[in-house]
Amino acid sequence: MEVTTVSPSPASPTEGDDLCDIDVTNVAIHSVTLLICLCGLVGNGIVLCSLSLKDINAYIYDLAFADFIFLLFTVPSDLLFLMEDVFCSHIMSLLYMSFLFQLSVVSCYWALFQLTRISSLLNMFKLFRRCDVPLRLWWLVDHVQYWAFFALFAVIPAVTNLCPSHEQLHCRAAVISMYIIILLLFAAPVLISSTIDFISAKWGSKEQQPKRRDIIVFLMVLLILLLTLCNFLQGLDYIIFSSQVFFLLYCIQSSIKPFIYFLAGRCWRPYSLRSLQLSLRRIFDEPKEETAHSNNAPMDTGV
Repeated sequence: MEVTTVSPSPASPTEGDDLCDIDVTNVAIHSVTLLICLCGLVGNGIVLCSLSLKDINAYIYDLAFADFIFLLFTVPSDLLFLMEDVFCSHIMSLLYMSFLFQLSVVSCYWALFQLTRISSLLNMFKLFRRCDVPLRLWWLVDHVQYWAFFALFAVIPAVTNLCPSHEQLHCRAAVISMYIIILLLFAAPVLISSTIDFISAKWGSKEQQPKRRDIIVFLMVLLILLLTLCNFLQGLDYIIFSSQVFFLLYCIQSSIKPFIYFLAGRCWRPYSLRSLQLSLRRIFDEPKEETAHSNNAPMDTGV
């Protein structure tokens, strides 16, 4: 009689072997990533529908479009990751996971490249108004940035595929040189020029105060720089983060930009498409006002 009561217990381990242990941490990270990606898709979609393709706004439009495409790939991938965590089955191929990681890195550096172009374009406008700079110099600076980005676009996948562990000496040298190029060509010029503008505006008049657009560019470049620094330290094994955490950080970087635009544009009224358009116009239509003032200034002095 007692044996019959104990007899079901040997069957329970065999049934338990068929069940998998669900990693609650991975499920939570992927769920948060999915939620952030959906919010980022909505935000970048609003920016794409609301922003006009004029002058410097085209670079912000390209930035929102790149983030939208990346998040569009990320949402179904997060759903598949959640299915893997819940059902303990490998659905995602390693090739697609590598492609998704490369896409996240390239989208991050594409954002840095576009922000660098915005900052350099504004500085060129200021320089052209003050000095007689030849047009060929502007063309040279513009194309050097383009070719540097596409060279970097080719180097990043090669380094990550040929040196997955970064333990060899030549791999470490390649990784260090790659991040130094990113820092010197893209992040450093924006941070230096923005810092100089903030310092000069602190002791200047109210007309020389930094614009909201400049503050937004500075904050986004600083965010990308911190993410690049974490990726660099991870590549050299100084800090250890899981791939899910890095993927979450890349998704936050692509999703947070529209909400920064709306907060900086002071969208406090009841939320509607019109109010969001006005908040974007307050930020990115300021170059028009500057050019209008600069065009009216010589006419006033001439009179």
